Amino acid sequence: METRGGFYITQIKQLQDRIFERLLHENNIEISGGQGRILFVLWKTDHLTISEISKKTALAKNTVSIVVNGMVNKGILERAINPGNRRETVISLTDYAKSLQKKYEEVSQQMNAIFYQGFSEKEQKQFEQYLVRILDTLTGAEDANKHK
Repeated sequence: METRGGFYITQIKQLQDRIFERLLHENNIEISGGQGRILFVLWKTDHLTISEISKKTALAKNTVSIVVNGMVNKGILERAINPGNRRETVISLTDYAKSLQKKYEEVSQQMNAIFYQGFSEKEQKQFEQYLVRILDTLTGAEDANKHK
């Protein structure tokens, strides 16, 4: 049986990214979708390490480091040494980043409305349950590969 789930997921992700970037721009939010993923995590829990952000966003550590560096340079995030462990760097929100949260969440709601247009609440829930199963399987496969 030929399956195309991964192909469809890739296409959906690419289209979603382009539409979301356009919505951010239309709402005068000058951050990229990748920066938004990091901000979203920090809005939920501020003061995280690169490793923690990487795990919560499913982005590679080096990708998170590069994006965070750019965000620090633009004054969106701050970097400080962890007083509890001098070898760790903690990434924190600036006041500017905190001020973006409400507007960003409004754009996210616009995106969700587009994404789930025509779906019943039951279909949305079922669809997300399938996605969680796929995500859990892929996470398990990646974790198993790391321990080899």
